[in-house]
Amino acid sequence: MVARRMSELFDIIHEDGKLLVINKPAGLVCHPTKNGEMSSLIGRARLHLKDSAQPHLVNRLDRETSGVIIVAKNSEVAGELGKALEARAVEKEYLAIVHGNIRDDHGLIDAPLGKDEHSIVAVKDCVRPDGAQSQTEFWVERRFNGAPASGTAGWRGWSSSFSLPAGNTLKRELQPAVPEAGAPFTLLRLVPRTGRKHQIRIHLAHIGHPIVGDKLYGGDEDLYLALVQNRLTDAQRTRLIFENHALHARTVRFTWREKLREFSCEPETWFVEFVGDDVKSL
Repeated sequence: MVARRMSELFDIIHEDGKLLVINKPAGLVCHPTKNGEMSSLIGRARLHLKDSAQPHLVNRLDRETSGVIIVAKNSEVAGELGKALEARAVEKEYLAIVHGNIRDDHGLIDAPLGKDEHSIVAVKDCVRPDGAQSQTEFWVERRFNGAPASGTAGWRGWSSSFSLPAGNTLKRELQPAVPEAGAPFTLLRLVPRTGRKHQIRIHLAHIGHPIVGDKLYGGDEDLYLALVQNRLTDAQRTRLIFENHALHARTVRFTWREKLREFSCEPETWFVEFVGDDVKSL
């Protein structure tokens, strides 16, 4: 078999004898699928390493989330770093584009998470008073107004109306938005202080600022169902703005074997261009 070019597999942030650190593209799943080795990050890692090592995912990201993934090249390293993750000794920093202008420059979202028993989507969680403790800290990096991409007709965002009734249960209703260039958005830097499933996405929706492109927590879960059932319409794609939700795992840092390790990568072009400035300067 002809060796694949590295660019066809993934972008490598760092590689040594024990670690392979990858900038996972949005839209690629981490775990193996039935669609061949190129259809998952771990499959591509096996292609890259060939028979020289057995890759183990140290951390994972949702399919649509881009950013830093650490792959251990043997089970010993995987076990050591896995224990660091369990001990919350690994700090992760994310960037997200959300709907609306967030008022506070800095905040801590402290809201327990558990299964959403009212949703027909089995994987969906929600804020609920009897859930597991969950905290997400955020900083506003930039507030800005969106604009249609150059030469793109019919661009539109969507506005949302949120209410938080007693019992900390989130109720969401979407109203379709008119196509306007001045829709407000916020670029956030986020650090999850706990590691719950979908934590950042749920917490941002909880405070009324869902991540742009989030089909499951953006307020209309039929967008998610339409995606998995392969029936997304052009109108639904227009509402979502992006093909993948705008969440990027920018940095992972931890101390391992008495040395501080930090790995970072920048968001994809579509993310940076939407913000309208050089994200590297933040």
